[in-house]
Amino acid sequence: MSSVGQSSSKGHIGSATLANGAPKAPPLVPTNHVTTLEGVTVRARIDPTLTVDDVIKQLCNSLKKEPASNFALRDESGELVTNDNLRKKIKGRVGLKLVNSPSREATDMAEKLRSKEGDLRLTLFSLQRFIREEQFAQEFLKHGELQLLVDNVYTATGNALAYALSGMQNLMDFDYGWGSLDENFIFRVVQILASPISPINVCRPATAILKKLVEADPMSAPGVLASTSKGPPTLPPDSVYHYGFQIVYDQMKKERGLLETVVNRLGSGDTSMAQYSMMLINSLLSHANDARWEEFIAELERLNVRRAVIRSMSLHTIEDLTSCILDFQANMVRVTYRKKTTLVDPENELTHAEALSYIWDSSKLEVAEDETGSIIQWRQLGFDSEDIIAEFSEVGVLGLDCLRKFVENDPDFSKLVLEQLSRPEERRCPLGKASNEVVELLSVHWSIFAPGYSTSTTFQPFFLDFYRVHFLATRFFLRMWTESGAAIGDFQRVVDLVRSQVKVALRSESVRPWHEVEHEFNESEYRAVRDRQMKELELEDDLLNKVPVRNLRAKLYKESYEFVRQQRIQCLLQGAWFVIALPQNAPREMVRRPTRPWRFMRLDSGLKYLHYVDSAVKFPVRNGLEDLPERIDVSMINEIATGTCAPPPNVLRDQNDLPPAGALSPSPHSFSLLSAHEGSLADLIAPDQSRWADWTDGLTMLRRDGGHAHSNETAGFVQALTEIGLKIKLLDLSGEQVEIPTNLTAGPPPSDTNFFFSESFALIFLIPRCE
Repeated sequence: MSSVGQSSSKGHIGSATLANGAPKAPPLVPTNHVTTLEGVTVRARIDPTLTVDDVIKQLCNSLKKEPASNFALRDESGELVTNDNLRKKIKGRVGLKLVNSPSREATDMAEKLRSKEGDLRLTLFSLQRFIREEQFAQEFLKHGELQLLVDNVYTATGNALAYALSGMQNLMDFDYGWGSLDENFIFRVVQILASPISPINVCRPATAILKKLVEADPMSAPGVLASTSKGPPTLPPDSVYHYGFQIVYDQMKKERGLLETVVNRLGSGDTSMAQYSMMLINSLLSHANDARWEEFIAELERLNVRRAVIRSMSLHTIEDLTSCILDFQANMVRVTYRKKTTLVDPENELTHAEALSYIWDSSKLEVAEDETGSIIQWRQLGFDSEDIIAEFSEVGVLGLDCLRKFVENDPDFSKLVLEQLSRPEERRCPLGKASNEVVELLSVHWSIFAPGYSTSTTFQPFFLDFYRVHFLATRFFLRMWTESGAAIGDFQRVVDLVRSQVKVALRSESVRPWHEVEHEFNESEYRAVRDRQMKELELEDDLLNKVPVRNLRAKLYKESYEFVRQQRIQCLLQGAWFVIALPQNAPREMVRRPTRPWRFMRLDSGLKYLHYVDSAVKFPVRNGLEDLPERIDVSMINEIATGTCAPPPNVLRDQNDLPPAGALSPSPHSFSLLSAHEGSLADLIAPDQSRWADWTDGLTMLRRDGGHAHSNETAGFVQALTEIGLKIKLLDLSGEQVEIPTNLTAGPPPSDTNFFFSESFALIFLIPRCE
């Protein structure tokens, strides 16, 4: 036994007392070294069934220290020992320290901040570390010390400011205690973030604080359904959920150039800075309210945030930014869907009317009259009528934006229009109608069916370049029209050609270079495209491309992904065994077989904690949480990274597809639960592909800002269920030889209330459940 300081002792902390001397310890109880503040080391055998308070009381009685409430236990790394992790510390024979309690630490630290005695940087450094602990945070907040931390955010500089901001960031991991932060504080954080001289260690926590404030809106409060239509919920006066997008964005608008700075930092050489910036943008996109949504999206588009994210796809090839980029893609699906379903309003002078005016002015045409005296304006640009609202009814503002971008990117737009007008009327390509049809084709290709969950598991740089792809596809439409000698009655035939080319040009999106896409649209010959499209028609049912069927698919798509989401979460509630993995970059000399290589993990019914137990062998785990003494707070999981770790050597496994023992190459079924502050919370390997998909996607769906799938399996289920449901629905019609029209016209409204809505078909999906 080694001793530290003046003396040492050893004994047994059982259910009663710690005896001096060396009594015989109960068998199989590990020995821990406990070091006091004075440097005295006690070797103790601690009963793992005791509470932390009981252990401290017995230690204090033995060491003649009073009162026990003034003391706490920490491990060698400084982590506070609690009832949740005590058993793990004992079994791991972790060295412990008897230290000041969180209450005393909080009181002493508040006094130092109040009196400004000692090294401010050292005090704030300790504060930002301790404030992660709930016991410390509660004591620190009890007497109003939050204002001390706020004051330092205003006055500190350099590293001291970084520590003050990190302390505030860590405090905001709790759902209480910081509801008194006002708009002046938010603006101060905005100023710090916008300053070009702010170092990265200051910008990271400042960005995280703004993200947390954006997410702290009333509709995100625990127990509040985001889909409620009854207005803002009633919350307690001290609730922290009274901020949100509107309040934060108003302060951001005061500091000119802030959003541009955040977008520019997506290309930062510091990966964590790029990640924090991406997470802030995702939070703003997810929580933007109706009043400022159009303004905010327009500002992001002006700053070309899509291009910045596309660059990030190539700059960050490892897992660090993958989850954030996929979340951004999911957010852009929602943005695209909302634009597509927002009607064009010519009375909206700031955006819609200005875009329409720009398109018309760029054509350099004059308003004319037909033989009946009716005005001809939009019909000259290839629309069917002068009712511009109706012309864009199917593609909404998205169609208007695409046409405007087309005009901006084509310097010869006016010549193109004149060329079409110079042809016989039946031979003119209806440019406006063609543009809208291309928007619809691209929307179908990228499944812009409904807002919400995205089934994409890979990067989609072409989707993020939606306007650029639309330009190429529309030019392709015009070329096919000319080369095929099409007349107005051939419009649908040309649409079919473009649909076929879209599938070919945009295939393998995550790996194909952009120049190949350009070549497919710009260089493909009409005859080759037509021959391929004719072969495709032999295998394709035109029924699936009708508008009512596409709308039906959109409805079934929403139902399907919600069903899969619930199934994945049910798997988490049931629990599963995993192999505890090694980090991929672990030094070879540190690689050895762990004593407890297996972990069973289960989500609690409140969806707040992952409870688990580590074991040398797999054993039958009872229902409930009694067999699972340890837990991970789900709110601490910042990202689920995949393919990150390797299996330990010499572990008895019944999985045939894990890498050979001792190999440090990452397992395809591995994943890590990453925290913003504490690194990896768990490195695990699933027993098979199905379990890996269940857990990686299930955990992603639990995150407040999670919106993408990690696995092709999950994405495949959503798509398969959608298509199965669609075909079953269509069987009712096709079996009766019912003709589905291309467009549906709503009849007159009922004259009274003597009617009801009927669900004609209820569809139940079955997919493999987790075992």
